[in-house]
Amino acid sequence: MERIPILRMGDLLLVTIQVDMHDRLAMTLQDDLAERIVRDNAKGVLIDISALDLVDSFIGRMISNTAAIARVLDAQTVVVGMQPAVAITLVELGLTLHGVKTALNVEKGMALLGKNHF
Repeated sequence: MERIPILRMGDLLLVTIQVDMHDRLAMTLQDDLAERIVRDNAKGVLIDISALDLVDSFIGRMISNTAAIARVLDAQTVVVGMQPAVAITLVELGLTLHGVKTALNVEKGMALLGKNHF
């Protein structure tokens, strides 16, 4: 089964999505992240979507749901690297990504999580 790697950086988890997301992969990532947050006692999750040219409504909801799950597990989520076309699509679909902080790049995302790893 295809999986997206989740890297640990101290008390943060870093996810860089380098492949086209499909529904099953998004569900697997959501489950894997929830397990890793608990196992690693993570306080933050940074999801880099800079390689994604397209985010449909299901993937948008999955990002929002993943952030909500992380919040319940006492971790913040920041999504970084959103392409302008993706942002436009999410707004047009009416998806607000409630509870998801965003940043232009990894460095700014880390700053939002209160970390300075650079």
